[in-house]
Amino acid sequence: MIRGRVRGVTGTVRTQLARGWQLAAAKPAGDLDTLPTGLDSLRWIAAPVPGTAARALRAAGAWSWDTPRDFDAEDWWWRVSLGGASGTLAIDGIATLWDAWIDGELVGRGDSMWRRLTVSLDGAKELVVRCRALAPELAKKRPRPRWKVPMLEQQQLRWFRTTLLGRTPGWSPPCPPVGPWRPVWLEERGALRVGEVTVRAQLVDDTGFVQVGAQLEGATEATLVVTRGAGAEGRGDSREPARHSVALAHEGGAWVGSLAIDAPVRWWPHTHGEPARYAVAIETNAGTVDLGHIGFRTIEVRSEAGDFQVVVNGVPVFCRGACWTPLDVVAFSAPADAYRAAVVQLVDAGMNMLRIGGTMTYEDDAFYDALDEHGVLLWHDVMCANMDYPDALATQLAAEVGDEFARLQARPCVAVICGSSEGEQQAAMFGVTGEVREAWSAAESAIARTVALRLPDACYVRSSATEGAFPHASNVGPSSYYGVGAYLRPLEDARRAEVRFASECLAFANIPNDPALPRVHTPEWKQRAPRDLGAGWDFDDVRDHYVRLLYGVDPAALRYADHERYLALGRAATGEVMARTFAEWRRGRSRTRGGLIWFLRDLWPGAGWGVIDANGLPKQAYYALRRALDPIAIAFTDEGTNGLALHAVNDRPAPLAARIELALWRNGETDVGRTAREIELPAHGAVELNAAAQFEHWIDLSWAYRFGPPVAQVIHARLIAEGRDGAPGVERDAFWFPAGLAFAREASVGLTASAVASSSESPARPASYVVELRAARFAQSVAIDAPGFIPDDDGFHLAPGQSRRVQLRAVEDPAGDIAGGKPPRPLRGTVSALNADATARIETDATARIETP
Repeated sequence: MIRGRVRGVTGTVRTQLARGWQLAAAKPAGDLDTLPTGLDSLRWIAAPVPGTAARALRAAGAWSWDTPRDFDAEDWWWRVSLGGASGTLAIDGIATLWDAWIDGELVGRGDSMWRRLTVSLDGAKELVVRCRALAPELAKKRPRPRWKVPMLEQQQLRWFRTTLLGRTPGWSPPCPPVGPWRPVWLEERGALRVGEVTVRAQLVDDTGFVQVGAQLEGATEATLVVTRGAGAEGRGDSREPARHSVALAHEGGAWVGSLAIDAPVRWWPHTHGEPARYAVAIETNAGTVDLGHIGFRTIEVRSEAGDFQVVVNGVPVFCRGACWTPLDVVAFSAPADAYRAAVVQLVDAGMNMLRIGGTMTYEDDAFYDALDEHGVLLWHDVMCANMDYPDALATQLAAEVGDEFARLQARPCVAVICGSSEGEQQAAMFGVTGEVREAWSAAESAIARTVALRLPDACYVRSSATEGAFPHASNVGPSSYYGVGAYLRPLEDARRAEVRFASECLAFANIPNDPALPRVHTPEWKQRAPRDLGAGWDFDDVRDHYVRLLYGVDPAALRYADHERYLALGRAATGEVMARTFAEWRRGRSRTRGGLIWFLRDLWPGAGWGVIDANGLPKQAYYALRRALDPIAIAFTDEGTNGLALHAVNDRPAPLAARIELALWRNGETDVGRTAREIELPAHGAVELNAAAQFEHWIDLSWAYRFGPPVAQVIHARLIAEGRDGAPGVERDAFWFPAGLAFAREASVGLTASAVASSSESPARPASYVVELRAARFAQSVAIDAPGFIPDDDGFHLAPGQSRRVQLRAVEDPAGDIAGGKPPRPLRGTVSALNADATARIETDATARIETP
């Protein structure tokens, strides 16, 4: 079978059964062993597979976000013609309670959306699948849990192996996945037949080891072959051969062996180096087994004295990123290109870790491939949320974990495997005693044992929030940190809480740039505002709190008086809070080792937790994070009476010679002081400077002593490094505002924006423009509004006289159709600043062209 780490087998032909499916809904029928009569009388519609009932109804125009339907309350029937097929039928996953019949014979039954089914066929004509209604099962009386979960209306979900998406009314859309959400395959096998396969890649000192064990029917000889692949060519020891091989031995019914490679090129997270990979295959006399790619790296988590430091290849890595959500929560599947584009988008934001939380689902191989390829670390929860899972599920959970995590063997991206999402925290907050929490459950023990067998080189933690006096304490081990955010703590709490590793954090209702959205606080808007179920507040209120804190306005009054400004301040505020928090956490003396924001991407249109909207378009908060998380970055922190600190960070593997420039501005345009100095940033290191010490005499830059008005309202720092050996130069900005962000609005700050079309060597790249923006006076949170185009930066500040180039890339249509290297529409747009009434129109030179990389 092609599963686990097996990507292909010579002579095995797999055909995805994706066409000809039909779907019908029916009243719950309970347990069935035989197909009922009367199925033909149901109302059948065409259904895409892989897919869900919601996806099929949406495609047929029979359901939308605004027409609620309880998908768990009905039986859903699926059928497809097999056309007399022979060979093997493989179903990768059906949600959630299901039965399968082939030509009227019951061939499989499951109670998990992650259980696979394999059936031998001989002239089969029709496959029928029923997804049994979950609601009647949830209504049955069962033992009470030791603690309850506030985000759920139905606590009995703990008994069923399914996702919580669609079943958490406070934050996920009402469309739980029901149906064959993973591919269904027809497989014809050749002479070489593959059973269980295990792969392990290790780096010991400077030697890479690859170990395999494979059940290969039809093979009389086998060779393990490892080939330098993407990211490894031309790097490392030039004497290393491109191909390594070793003969395997046949022992105990399996082909086993180990191969050693001297000084292999190492895999790194992209922020710290190159993610080099090697291709692995088993070549036999009967054909080849493709095992995909591996990478060589060491990885450990140092946990001494409450720490939680991820170390890759001996180098401590500040992990920053987000918690992942499915790209299409209705279809519950996505094409490989969509996964790759989404991962590239987060890489562009300087993120180097993703977490798949226990409320989501195990992802497609294409997702994990993209993480390996682009150098992104993975924190992966088992699909257990914060419920009290019964011991009766232990065996089923062990089988699920073993099957799903077999696909993660030898993947270099895998860093942390976690037993549950906030399981320990929820128990503690519900008042469960420490002894009970320590005992935990047979289910968690089964998970831990299986992870140790499948992924022996991964770090395992029992829960995403664990250790400490209580699991939710942030000063020991990983935790869910919402002090800054949901709990409305001041920005200083990011340091005061002594966060060690935020496995989730910084949840805000981030406002997208979508003009089609309803007005704020209308019922349509509020329906999608994320909230904790039963709470008297939502995350719009959280955002508004920080708008008030940062900009000194009353958000409720502003919403009445100037709706557009309310939106503009809301967009800017959440990005500002996130950037300042990460500035605290990335400074050299910080005790924080990582932070993963809660949601990279929204589940549905609205002001969701994501920094990317449901259509894949970045919000202003995304750009703020992109600047804050860049591998080479600078930032200010206020150290009180110790002054203003300037931090420069270099995650790259080479030292950086750079120049730091500081400028002080008063009244929007008056230069009241400048200085500059050369610095050497160590590889994988950071430098902290006292900003005032860079001048010839002391200046109260942080305005801590308050002997008078602040010396400057705007402090601007630049880090500049020349390009070397063909590499581009580096220029980074940081701003500080001693008196705060509440700038008075002016009639104009002299913003101008001129655009020229960019040319590119790649015809596949969407057409784009380069816009040069300039401000005569200080311009706060400059926002670009160019319908049909995505900027590569937005919401940034401009110092007086400063210019910045921003690339605008045309948004592809659903077919990705941008031809001839020309934009599909002319560029029309405006540029605005928070501290100015006037907007600037983007002026386009239709004849000029500019080269872009």
